[in-house]
Amino acid sequence: MSGGRTVIARVETWAGVDTDWVRRPDDPARTRRVDTWVALAFLVAGSLGVELLRSIDALGPFQDSWVWPHVAVLAGTVPLVWRRRWPLAVAAGLSLHFFVVGLTMPGVVASVPMQVVYFVAIFTGVAWARDRRLMIGVVVAIVLLMFGWLTWQFAVGSGIEEALSHDGRLPERKGLFSPASAYVTYSLLINVFYFGGAIALGQAAWRAALQRDRLAEQARTIDAQATSLQRQAVVEERLRIARELHDVVAHHVSVIGIQAAAARRVLRRDADAAETALRSVETSSREAVTQMRELLGTLRSGEDERPDGTRSPEPRLADVPALVEEVSTAGMRVDCRLVEDSPGAVVAVPDPVGLSLYRTVQEALSNIRRHSTASAATVFVRVDRRPEPGFLHGYAEVEVLDDGRPRSGTSGTGLGLLGVRERLAAHGGVSEIGPRVTGGYRVRVRMPLPEEAS
Repeated sequence: MSGGRTVIARVETWAGVDTDWVRRPDDPARTRRVDTWVALAFLVAGSLGVELLRSIDALGPFQDSWVWPHVAVLAGTVPLVWRRRWPLAVAAGLSLHFFVVGLTMPGVVASVPMQVVYFVAIFTGVAWARDRRLMIGVVVAIVLLMFGWLTWQFAVGSGIEEALSHDGRLPERKGLFSPASAYVTYSLLINVFYFGGAIALGQAAWRAALQRDRLAEQARTIDAQATSLQRQAVVEERLRIARELHDVVAHHVSVIGIQAAAARRVLRRDADAAETALRSVETSSREAVTQMRELLGTLRSGEDERPDGTRSPEPRLADVPALVEEVSTAGMRVDCRLVEDSPGAVVAVPDPVGLSLYRTVQEALSNIRRHSTASAATVFVRVDRRPEPGFLHGYAEVEVLDDGRPRSGTSGTGLGLLGVRERLAAHGGVSEIGPRVTGGYRVRVRMPLPEEAS
């Protein structure tokens, strides 16, 4: 019993019973038109075959009939119009047609056009059946019916003798087989290849259609995923630009505010000092506008370009001293100290890491000016290529220290620190952000360096 169940399971797997996929025409209207023309072509070919058989006196009892052979051809070809709409019904109906007409008008069913019609019907039934389990049952019934008809032809009367006789005499044995056994074997082989070929080709066509549909579904999934990734990339880029805008605006507006306040205090007492402060305001405002144009231009064109069309390099770690000098000019004393394990190590830091560290320093200094009572700060920039735990190829680090306390009545949006944390996550870095035990505040960010190119 287990062996029988195994065979049945294999047959069901081969036939596609284990899948819920249903083959349907891509364009039902076009499919109906094609099938109609196919049925019409077979009708003409079948009717022509009937007349050819009549002309050589091969229609048997219906040799003199002008109606019934053509009616049989009509009944056997018209159902092809619906062969892909009701594939199993058409296959079963035409198999029954083969059996009935074969008993009454064997010359009609033996004609080449009608043989092709029956082959196409079985092929279509297997290739387009929607219920694969029912398809197995219908195919088994068709095979049993056909071979039952063949056995009937062999068993009734003297069918074999009549098929082999020549002028009433049986041929003599000249090969390995007797004439009767050779005839039976030959007929069986022809029908095995005929029905087996129709079933095998139909199943192959069904499998090919299933594979095409799966590939198309995979292509649609990949396309949807690609679209989703593109949208995600756009969102991430907009968030990056939002962080950049936050850093730029916060830094320059803070500088402008400090310089404007200084100019207001000394305007009546020291015109030169006021002029210097206002020039700093002018410079900072222009720089802020330029950087914002570059960032917003990225949204429009996808490239960081200046208004005149030239590319504007983004800040690097080596630009931190210039940033510190700008802040010092704005009124707060800031010292910058570079610590590198070899000359030029700061300049050699990759641009993405350098930009993230630069923005971290910029955000930390802006927060000191806006939210702290500190009057001085120190910025350390360290680059060390020696391996450490967690930093296989060394690290680049920035540290901003101040001696102030939080200023009452001020609070930020948190976007700056969020940007710092996201940059850390992108580069696999670590941070230490918070009050110092000895007073003041510390922002320290360390990011791993990639392996040096050999």
